[in-house]
Amino acid sequence: MAKQNRAVESLEMTAPVLPNPAFWRGRKVFLTGHTGFKGGWLALWLQQLGADVTGYALAPDTEPALFDLADVAHGMRSVIADIRDADAVALALASAQAEIVLHLAAQPLVRASYADPLTTYATNVMGTANVLEASRRVPSVKVVQVITTDKCYDNREWEYPYRETDRLGGHDPYSNSKACAELVVDSYRRSFMREAGIHLASARAGNVIGGGDWAVDRIVPDCIRALLAEQPIDIRSPGAIRPWQHVLEPLSGYLVLAEQQYADAAGALASGFNFGPESSGAVPVGELAAGIVRHWGQGQLNISGDPHKLHEAGTLKLDISKARVRLGWRPRWDFDKTLHHTVDWYRRVLCHGESARQVCLAQIADYQTLAQP
Repeated sequence: MAKQNRAVESLEMTAPVLPNPAFWRGRKVFLTGHTGFKGGWLALWLQQLGADVTGYALAPDTEPALFDLADVAHGMRSVIADIRDADAVALALASAQAEIVLHLAAQPLVRASYADPLTTYATNVMGTANVLEASRRVPSVKVVQVITTDKCYDNREWEYPYRETDRLGGHDPYSNSKACAELVVDSYRRSFMREAGIHLASARAGNVIGGGDWAVDRIVPDCIRALLAEQPIDIRSPGAIRPWQHVLEPLSGYLVLAEQQYADAAGALASGFNFGPESSGAVPVGELAAGIVRHWGQGQLNISGDPHKLHEAGTLKLDISKARVRLGWRPRWDFDKTLHHTVDWYRRVLCHGESARQVCLAQIADYQTLAQP
């Protein structure tokens, strides 16, 4: 442990590892989930880096949607299809002739998983299996990365952060389905991918926030909707602690990991990696909402509670030591800067009428430029 701590301290003295444009320029990438919040931001970043991107996903399920507002489809090939359709996945991936597969497509909401568990499992488990099966049959594929979640761990309500070696589990169908996806990844890694020369890793991100998220039952979109309507923000679980981070933080980790997977001839990085904030970024929901109101400049909170509350974890933190030591990656924006960029996106796009695409690209450029120590 002391040796690892010294390695972390040494890395803190060096410049952060950021995505390398020279690596991504012209690189063929197959990205699932590009019509979603995280996938839309990642598609824009890959376009900015010069990658040759093919996206595969269902049509956006919110109105408005980042995919439409930021014209994410511009500058890439966009395939609108279902990840549960194994034949369609295989055809699209074979046509893309990609070297790198980034699998983000998922049913991403805890409360929606209670309402429709079968769709959640079909999408998150069999959808992952479909992508892995298609990937191993395309000779051009060298790297596959499956994005799961911090909620894949068997949450014991511990105070200490979860490590990649901790037990997988999940009480609700969403969390459990992501733990199942991790097991599918592990089986494919050992049964097929190593023999095929494909480096397969999984990435487990904390709770991401940022501009362009319009999902139902997510704290930031709920806050923004209430603020725009000049209504109080209802907070159901103000004390729930989550590892909040700006969406660009884990995306930078995914890109850095993919680059290093590609160069990792021995396959030493074919494993799971946590991408989360510093410990100061793990704060209660109520504090996050209060911070959004502060950056917006006005608004009120209503601690309402929920008489029909479904089970969700109370405390969740991530240990990111492995990503620091093995990849040289670390988060660059603290909690306050994360809130600033999130609120600034909504204000500029919704209140000032600026181009959502240009605001996204400007924040990506800002992240890469100002990420220096």
